[in-house]
Amino acid sequence: MTSSVDGLVSGLSTSSMISQMMQVEAAGQTKLKTKVEKAETAISSYLSVNAKMKSLKSAGEAVGGLPAWRSLKATSSSPNVTATATGGLSGMAGTLTFDVTSVARSQSTILPVSDTSAEGALPDKITIQPGKWSPDADNDGVDEFTAVGDPVEVTVPEPRTAAKLTAAVNSATDANGATLGIRAYAVNTSGNEGVIQFTGMKSGAASGFQITGLEGYGKEGADPKTTSAKDAVLTVNPNTESEYKINSTTNTFSSLMPGVTLTVTKEEPGVTVGATTDATAISDKMQALVTAANEAMAEITAQTKYDLETKKGSPLTGDFTVRQMNQSVLSMISNGLSYTKTLNTDADNDGKKDTVTVDFGSLKQLGLTLSKDGSQFEFDAGVFGEAYAKDPAAIQEAGMAFGTKVRSFADTQMNTVTGVMTGRKNEIKSLNDQIDNWDIRLATRRQALQRQYSALESSLGTLKNQSTWLSGQLSSLG
Repeated sequence: MTSSVDGLVSGLSTSSMISQMMQVEAAGQTKLKTKVEKAETAISSYLSVNAKMKSLKSAGEAVGGLPAWRSLKATSSSPNVTATATGGLSGMAGTLTFDVTSVARSQSTILPVSDTSAEGALPDKITIQPGKWSPDADNDGVDEFTAVGDPVEVTVPEPRTAAKLTAAVNSATDANGATLGIRAYAVNTSGNEGVIQFTGMKSGAASGFQITGLEGYGKEGADPKTTSAKDAVLTVNPNTESEYKINSTTNTFSSLMPGVTLTVTKEEPGVTVGATTDATAISDKMQALVTAANEAMAEITAQTKYDLETKKGSPLTGDFTVRQMNQSVLSMISNGLSYTKTLNTDADNDGKKDTVTVDFGSLKQLGLTLSKDGSQFEFDAGVFGEAYAKDPAAIQEAGMAFGTKVRSFADTQMNTVTGVMTGRKNEIKSLNDQIDNWDIRLATRRQALQRQYSALESSLGTLKNQSTWLSGQLSSLG
């Protein structure tokens, strides 16, 4: 390792001189670093463009997919029945009339007691039998109970208070280790007087239970009183030959009408629920596509613009691949729409369905136009709504074809930009490798200069010593 002290003999700032010479030597490396910075900035700009193209692709997929055109608007004739459109491929418009014959509920069994805190006032064990309730068949005012599975015996710990009983029920499990699905608790209604209540944690007739062992343990020898669990029941097409019933363990019905979920809260006859195609929802997706296209073009413009006043460009000003995207996007409107339609025929018996090219023409029929200056998309929801109402099948077919075209276009552009970015990343890697090599060369050059100037100082020091000696000798001769 070479070391020196600045200018001890020469009086020169050798370290400063070396630094200045190294700056000149490093000019090539500096240019490489500048290229890396520009390439990294360009990649960031490519990513911004691709993000907008990704949004455009998603908007195109939404318009080109069947679920968008199956959007429904649900209505109900009753405030006690809520109809909610869920959409999806299964959604279909239509109407349905039914009676809400019953609403779902969970079982509730209560035992009135004189003193909820009394000790020894309850049995040392009770039995809980799971089962299913069915409507009163013999018209005695009591629903029918059918045992399902094995009974569970619950031991009540001393001192056999209401609290001990409810805690034992809440912690009890069946033979498989599963809880009983019952919540037990004591409620004081007046002073110490109250009720012990057992409530099923799930609604529906299949979530019933029967408790034995509490008979006669209530206030004044009362037995437990039970309100049976019930399913919600709808009677569809009531009082007609096509009448049928549908049950639900909850008050929600999701399979009665395709694409519509019903929630009932009260028994009621003659409820009519309808589902119609939601043209507004479809229109909103068309507007979202237009917005995404305009945002993509705005981003492309921002990344490729050139300021004539400042004479400064943007990161992608000279990139033709990106600059031409705006014109390609605009051409999707100005060139109109044609698409290939698959038929349900095979005229030439080649095992493939026949296809036909449909020339739809101007996209103005879908409410899509260019702005007056030709720089953006515009969408007229009124024009679209009228066209859809007039011929929904044709507009759906064309709209889906256009959405698919946009999705395909955006996907292609994204792949192209990704390919360009890959090239730039490879370029950056190559440049960084060259920069690393420059580091080695510059370090070697600095060491050489340090050795050179150190040797110079040493030589000057020797000459100075010789000069001093000679001067002394000459002085002594005089």
